[in-house]
Amino acid sequence: MNNPVLLENLRCIPDFPQKGINFRDVTTLYKSAECLKIMLDEMYELYKDKGITKIVGIESRGFIMASALAARLGAGVVLARKPGKLPATVIKESYSKEYGVDTIEMHIDSIDENDVVLIHDDLLATGGTALATYKLVKNFNPKKVYMNFIIEITDEGLHGRDVFKGLVDVTTLLTI
Repeated sequence: MNNPVLLENLRCIPDFPQKGINFRDVTTLYKSAECLKIMLDEMYELYKDKGITKIVGIESRGFIMASALAARLGAGVVLARKPGKLPATVIKESYSKEYGVDTIEMHIDSIDENDVVLIHDDLLATGGTALATYKLVKNFNPKKVYMNFIIEITDEGLHGRDVFKGLVDVTTLLTI
């Protein structure tokens, strides 16, 4: 899609969080009413006919567009969070990161077998967090699962999309 307005408003911060990383700061897209509307409109067009009943937002920037899109689609929002952030009984999935192991959790009553689920996050780089979230969602045996990101990073040798081949359809609004 690569909408030029979104690309123009996306901030890049070199050497953050460490030297050699070009951090894509999605907050510049969220603070612009025009960009927010463009993102919401594009995501709505992608998913308006898919029967989405739940949108899983991945901590924490994934919560923003997950909530906005859910309101427009008439769907519920489910939070995928870091350990200890959800108050009720959870299921969890651990995954490897560059610096060790992390875990993502969801409430055990978040999704059921009648749901059509969209998993959303702001950024696809290595795919580790999103893949762990996908595995959590699959534990609920929903009817169908989709995955969406605002930004997909491919210019730094990252191929996060590859971890989902044969598993789930992945869409992105921007490919960098």
